[in-house]
Amino acid sequence: MKAVILCGGLGTRLLPLTEKIQKVMVDIGGKPLLQYHVEWLAKMGVQDIGLDLFYLPEAIKSYFGDGSRFGVNIHYIIQSRLLGTAGDVKCFEDFIGNDRFLVIYGDNIFELDLKDLVLFHENKNAVVTVTLREWENPTTKGIVEMDSDDRISRFKEKPKPEEVTTNLGNAGIYLVEPEIFSHIPSDKDCDFGRDVFPDLIAKKIPMFGYRLYGYHQDVGTFEMLEQARKDSIIYENLA
Repeated sequence: MKAVILCGGLGTRLLPLTEKIQKVMVDIGGKPLLQYHVEWLAKMGVQDIGLDLFYLPEAIKSYFGDGSRFGVNIHYIIQSRLLGTAGDVKCFEDFIGNDRFLVIYGDNIFELDLKDLVLFHENKNAVVTVTLREWENPTTKGIVEMDSDDRISRFKEKPKPEEVTTNLGNAGIYLVEPEIFSHIPSDKDCDFGRDVFPDLIAKKIPMFGYRLYGYHQDVGTFEMLEQARKDSIIYENLA
């Protein structure tokens, strides 16, 4: 199994902090946020990691190098422009090859039992498994409706208040089969939540939702970042 971590965001909600530092490089509990992802993947036995970079890429490359000091192999792609979450992942098609892979949104910090996620994914014969959690404000996320077998029947990215039917939404970690690349166009920008996931549902491609019950914190705003820093008691379990 391989992994792709999306690290290209500008971090505008964290300005002026992100004027000189990439969002995934903010300090949390004494080390960069991105380091938790890399160390967690190494602990889970995922050694081949793709990092999708755009804003201030050299600081990330300088810190992580080839990944050897963390026990992993890091493959970098530096984008000339952002292509959307799915479009950015599409750039790693050659790197992924025929392997099952994880997609991780780099601005989250979380606990996850990868073995249990893989078992769920395999038992469901899923092409995509989307991790889910309950959100206080689901209008800022992609909300999900599922049937009794956890198969996703609706995915609405950043719904209007009147479109909210549930507070269960995207937690930003996907387990994906390589056939997903055939559903991501290469000639235009493409987003998982707005484009790919609704298309998979329409085509009846098996996509399932896996509920997270452990720690999960988005760090996209100053309030969220400070909460993550206060939650330092959990960091021993994350890597």
